[in-house]
Amino acid sequence: MKSSNITWHNSKVTKEDRQKQKNHKSFVLWFTGLSGSGKSTVSVELEKALYEHGVHTYRLDGDNVRHGLNSNLGFSPEDRTENIRRVGEVAKLMSDAGLVTLTAFISPYRQDRDHVRDIMEDGEFIEVFVKCSLEECESRDPKGLYQKARAGEIKGFTGIDAPYEEPEKPEIVVETDKQTQEESVAAIMDYLKDRKLI
Repeated sequence: MKSSNITWHNSKVTKEDRQKQKNHKSFVLWFTGLSGSGKSTVSVELEKALYEHGVHTYRLDGDNVRHGLNSNLGFSPEDRTENIRRVGEVAKLMSDAGLVTLTAFISPYRQDRDHVRDIMEDGEFIEVFVKCSLEECESRDPKGLYQKARAGEIKGFTGIDAPYEEPEKPEIVVETDKQTQEESVAAIMDYLKDRKLI
């Protein structure tokens, strides 16, 4: 039951204060793509590169978040939407804290990703489409999930018997079936530098 007896309590330290202290803007890099496309791999390497540039970061990963915050959610369409809603709210708080937040989630529904964009300030949500063919993702199959989905052991698996809605206008596209990991990270770093975000 939703409480109606709540009031927002403002802080005397603003987001701008925190950004000034950290000497960089805060924003969310939202990695989306099929399972096995390289979202986690690229975000891990990008976080390391940002850290080496003195950028304060935190990475939210799909599987990691499901160990704690979202451990009560399954993979139904409704649970997937709630998963992304919660992560979006956490990412918004982290941005308010002055951090650069990297999120690696399949986030298959365009409407769910757009909702996260809508709750952020303008320019604070940077959608990174980790583009990779289903065939390549399936051949990688790092967790053996495609094999289980094809065998009927997993129902509602994105790309097999559940949809993935590609971003229509992502800020960044990396093609991990054509680019190396290093090239993907470099492309994102170039985007951030060109826009003076880091």
